[in-house]
Amino acid sequence: MTAEQTTSPSRAPESSGQAVPADHAAAHDPYLWLEDVDGDEALAWVRARNAEVAATLETADAFTATERAIREVLDSDARIPEVSKIGDRYYNFWRDAQHERGVWRRTTLDSYRTDEPEWETVLDLDALAAAEGESWVWHGATVLRPTPEQLAAGEPWRHALVELSPGGSDADVTREFDLVEKRFVAPEEGGFLRAEAKGSLGWLDADTVYVFTDFGEGTLTPSGYPRVVKLWTRGTPLEDAVTVYEGTDEDMYISAWRSHTPGFERDFVHRSKAFYSDELYLAENPGTPEQRLTKIDVPDSAEVGVRREWMLVELRDDWTVGGATYRAGSLLAARFDDFLAGDRGFTVLFEPSATTSLAGATWTRHHLVVNVLDDVKNRLHVLTPPDASATAGDGTPAAQDAADAPWVRSELPGLPALGTVAVGAVDPVDSDDLWLVTTDYLTPTTLSLVSLGDHPGEAGAPEVVKSNPAFFDADGMTVAQHFATSDDGTRVPYFVVGRADLVEGTGAAPTLLYGYGGFEISLTPAYSGALGRAWLAQGGVYVVANIRGGGEYGPAWHQAALRANRHRAYEDFAAVARDLVARGITTPEHLGMEGRSNGGLLAGNMLTQYPELFGAVIVGVPLLDMRRYTKLLAGASWAAEYGDPDDPEQWEFLRTFSPYHLFDPERDYPPVLFTTSTKDDRVHPGHARKLAAAMLAAGKDVTYYENIEGGHGGAANNAQAAHMAAVHYRFLAERLA
Repeated sequence: MTAEQTTSPSRAPESSGQAVPADHAAAHDPYLWLEDVDGDEALAWVRARNAEVAATLETADAFTATERAIREVLDSDARIPEVSKIGDRYYNFWRDAQHERGVWRRTTLDSYRTDEPEWETVLDLDALAAAEGESWVWHGATVLRPTPEQLAAGEPWRHALVELSPGGSDADVTREFDLVEKRFVAPEEGGFLRAEAKGSLGWLDADTVYVFTDFGEGTLTPSGYPRVVKLWTRGTPLEDAVTVYEGTDEDMYISAWRSHTPGFERDFVHRSKAFYSDELYLAENPGTPEQRLTKIDVPDSAEVGVRREWMLVELRDDWTVGGATYRAGSLLAARFDDFLAGDRGFTVLFEPSATTSLAGATWTRHHLVVNVLDDVKNRLHVLTPPDASATAGDGTPAAQDAADAPWVRSELPGLPALGTVAVGAVDPVDSDDLWLVTTDYLTPTTLSLVSLGDHPGEAGAPEVVKSNPAFFDADGMTVAQHFATSDDGTRVPYFVVGRADLVEGTGAAPTLLYGYGGFEISLTPAYSGALGRAWLAQGGVYVVANIRGGGEYGPAWHQAALRANRHRAYEDFAAVARDLVARGITTPEHLGMEGRSNGGLLAGNMLTQYPELFGAVIVGVPLLDMRRYTKLLAGASWAAEYGDPDDPEQWEFLRTFSPYHLFDPERDYPPVLFTTSTKDDRVHPGHARKLAAAMLAAGKDVTYYENIEGGHGGAANNAQAAHMAAVHYRFLAERLA
């Protein structure tokens, strides 16, 4: 939950150039040269590794068939086109075989409800890329809401800020786009243009934007994110933009935005000091001599959202205020103006239990939909606040009673008992309609529309608007949830998916175990046509482990595996691996595991600390060198998660989960596949390169593939995504069959 609009660094590790050795260990690193992302010697090594993959995995007929099957899923016209309402149109960004880079398009709701909507192209990214000679990757768009006066006069939604990345890196450009004329507004016409960097623009009004980006020397944080936010007026040079806020050289990210909700227009500045440590300021008269910043007085570890008259506070730690103590993981509500005036009374909207945690909270015009995880299964509750208009009367007792009335709780009918349920407001300013997405591992995703109205408890069954097709035959397959016991006795949930006879433990099935375990991110069931075709339909079993470090049981579940306690996440994962064997589902020889990003660090530790548990390991876009990670790209921003290796005491525990340092050339390891991207400017590709090189030099069974494009996601288009996935699945099939 955040305030109404915010741009901030990813809540997980997800420019180039060689890092300079800053310590004795780096100076003695024999593979430091592989950190030179675009260096000739490093890229020659990468090309040689990719050639080995091309000459082995990619030559088999099975590889071609797997790649084709996955590409058909990714390019399918039958997939649900996700939409966002902008004015009276519904916008969608779409990629398929005919639109490799993608097309931004729009339609009406009536047309969207049909089997074949009539789409109007707004921006063709393939044509743009061809015209400009750039491999553009879509990063999204922000559209300015017209004022009430403009809407009353029938003026259209016109002003958009489009973000495009060259090759998929986190660094991108922002360009102003005219939604009426369907063209970019050139700088010589007064259009806004932000050069390539990590950062963004945000609308203040039609002629003014917030800009936070690379303004030159000293304006970026150690993580490479903006440390300065300014106000930039149309038609003026960027160097004339007025500073609104400047962070310190120890901060992580500085940003600002305006809430355009009619009658509740407010400006906010967000200061991210570190992961899990933030400050939010109400900005009055920003960029003027009368500017005033008021800090929202909540714990820095809490997340704050402000919408209309309400402020929501989600706690990561216990908080004692106003004579009451509120538990970590709780969601609190207060009237924003009352809070600013000094009132510290809160309504508790959610409080966690031993099995429940807050998965999210979504506003419609009059209601708040709270999404709760209960043993990793979603439950929705609709909360309706007291009528705000009650405070605007004549102050009679009746009006005051209405103002102090409790929030009304309702339940939504027709929801599945097992699987993932997600919600999104169709139009949080003017509507109580809700998008409802339901999915699980074997059931294709369904998109429904729910009209909450004045009485959500009386809402009818969700109206199914779109459903994905079944991309694989799930007959005879089942999903089970089990619990393993970790080394310290903690109960760790996991899901098992596959043919019923295999899930019930009647053989030694080829099994893929997946995990993440970091940054309070929860892994919930989701349908994947690619996984189904390439793995489940081929007789494989898929397992997802909900280990500590994630958010499945709230902040405490995450905090239990922070920094010096990181080993608990790895012990949890190992416990699940052992439990799968104990249940007779698989054997170590037939058990593979995969992790990406922070999960790549998990995979590196499974490889180096628990090699006897696995027959194959996939290490994707990983962190692996925990001695140097804070010196590589965005690594400094993750010190709150892992620790600071420059502090000798913290290095003592960091080295216990640094795979690059745990690797022992004399030890036996299972076959390993490393994958990364040259364009990944979040987690440096040097991590994967260096451990792969060390293992190859020791004669280990190593497969390495580095995509040139794709950023931290690993792929810039469907063709690359299908190819990367085929490399993964064929590697597993050959090693675990």
